[in-house]
Amino acid sequence: MDNFRFHIPTEVIFGRGVEAQVGEVAAKYGGRALLVYGQGSVVRSGLLARVKDSLEEAGIAVEEFGGAQPNPTLSHAEDGVRKALDMNADIIIAVGGGSAIDTAKGIAHGVANPDEKLWDIWTKKVPLTKSLPVGAVLTMPAAGSEMSDSAVLTNTELGKKAGINTPFNRCRFAVMNPEWGATLPPYQVAAGVTDIMMHTMERYFIPDVKCDLTDEIAEGLLRTVVKNGAVAVKDPADYDAMAEVFWASSLSHNNLTECGRGKDFSVHKLGHPLSARYGVTHGASLAAVWGAWAQELYRDCPSRFARFARSVWGVDEADDLTAAGKGIGCTVGFFRSIGMPTNLNELNVGITEDDLHQLALDATLNDTLRLSRIRPLDANDVERIYRRALDDKR
Repeated sequence: MDNFRFHIPTEVIFGRGVEAQVGEVAAKYGGRALLVYGQGSVVRSGLLARVKDSLEEAGIAVEEFGGAQPNPTLSHAEDGVRKALDMNADIIIAVGGGSAIDTAKGIAHGVANPDEKLWDIWTKKVPLTKSLPVGAVLTMPAAGSEMSDSAVLTNTELGKKAGINTPFNRCRFAVMNPEWGATLPPYQVAAGVTDIMMHTMERYFIPDVKCDLTDEIAEGLLRTVVKNGAVAVKDPADYDAMAEVFWASSLSHNNLTECGRGKDFSVHKLGHPLSARYGVTHGASLAAVWGAWAQELYRDCPSRFARFARSVWGVDEADDLTAAGKGIGCTVGFFRSIGMPTNLNELNVGITEDDLHQLALDATLNDTLRLSRIRPLDANDVERIYRRALDDKR
């Protein structure tokens, strides 16, 4: 087991009707709140009004900032920084899913460092030493941003999608009422389920580390998401299933499943260029490349993939290579069963053979970054994975 630090400062308020407690918990951190949300679903559902009422009852001044995109953009976060500075906000509260939360984190960093360019902070050209407190009212289980130390923004001018990991990304509180998951379209639920699984698997597929307890937690989380995620996709109003998916979303990305093992996130690095260049939904981009990534690497650590197959999918096969292959098939089959794309053609964005080389360069930062802790992947390896994902007819 590797050395690790584990600290989760996020206060979780979970269950039916808990959005009424937002004002009470937010009052610990500030008196002027900027409410960040997306394309208006929280307005139409009435959730934003309930959150606003709770904040105002607690004596917190509120202004709204909508428009967060499914792949949140740097320029929108910069607009939010200006609005938050104008109102002298001292807390940023996201109402929505990962896009709203990541936007809120970007705004918080920008407001606390008004003399710095947000992209310079994001790309670590400027060290981040302070930020405003951020809270989250979660409506969609997926990104896990409500408890994670990460956030991702897309610089549309450069066509680059980048993430930043910092303790300042930790939300001070996360309010989670799974009832609001009933407002989600099934495709969004499916993309969220995929992202939750990926956050767990990106930490799981790391060879040569003995870490039984963390493995058991990860495998249990994956089994829970497979079982309940399928139900939630079919019926987002199923509270019990949605509650399991909501909680799994948070635990999949708060670093619990990497304790003693670490993380990789090479599949995310394959997916980010697809979102940045084509606007592909994040979870869909991951599902489209995971099978090709796994086929590239499973022979390099068959025992790890075999354990995954047996523990998560119940594969009964003694030979590790055979079990590993079946586990990959089960995973891809599950993605397909919940309506996710399982190759690049199914993204329907017109990706061609000619695009693959540039995508590989984007994923590897012009061949300066090696992906995967299983086996280092250079740009040529990544291009081969994209090609397999383009040609895959499974």
